[in-house]
Amino acid sequence: MPIPTTAYAHVRLTVTDIDRSRRFYDDVLGLPVAFELPADADEATRQQLDFLFGGVIYHLGDSLLGLRPVSADEFSENRTGLDHVSFAVGSHVDLVDAVATLDGLGVGHGGIKDIGAGYILEFRDPDNIALEIFAAK
Repeated sequence: MPIPTTAYAHVRLTVTDIDRSRRFYDDVLGLPVAFELPADADEATRQQLDFLFGGVIYHLGDSLLGLRPVSADEFSENRTGLDHVSFAVGSHVDLVDAVATLDGLGVGHGGIKDIGAGYILEFRDPDNIALEIFAAK
């Protein structure tokens, strides 16, 4: 019998420079932080939050999005693992606003594309991870 899943609980991306990636995701998505290790954390708190591996976890609706620092590596959607991450927005107008945000931050993108079922806006994070914003029609 299949496992009756209903949604993703979380996705964690591995990144090479946590400070650079945090700036990017904070500036682009502005998600609230769910978990991070406070700079002045005592040993008990450090042990309790060791699942962060030096990274951060954000709230994303009813799910979580995490960033975990790893040694240098290069992302490729053409190898086993991850193709891209797509974030939903409420409307085409939100995509137009997203273009303005990315342009203002100097983040390259492919422009808004009509894919039939909706619209997408593709771009990449500092580790070249393929990201997308999606709005249904």
